[in-house]
Amino acid sequence: MRVAAGLSAKDVSAAKTALQHSIFAVALRNEDEQLVGMGRIKGDGGYLYHIVDIAVEPAYQGKGFGKVIMSELTRHLDENAPKGAYVSLFADVPADGLYKKYGFAYTAPKSEGMYKKY
Repeated sequence: MRVAAGLSAKDVSAAKTALQHSIFAVALRNEDEQLVGMGRIKGDGGYLYHIVDIAVEPAYQGKGFGKVIMSELTRHLDENAPKGAYVSLFADVPADGLYKKYGFAYTAPKSEGMYKKY
């Protein structure tokens, strides 16, 4: 589903390990129990949280599934993250518009995201 939704492919073994270390995850399924949307939170469980892997199958995009995923993820954070916690995410265009609706803002020009790929 990642690739169909425009995300990068991942090694199955690494993905299983990553999922086991999630703090919270959302999986949306259709009437046939096929995965059509997902998102999860990773972090230290204290003050650092990162929203990742938000994806919706192309046939289900534009129908509110992204909002359902973000609503559930932010509900979990609202109920569990301590005051002062830092929640981050990488926002691809045009999904950045969705994240803004949930209170997320760009960090630039104060900071820029960086990464190193292995």
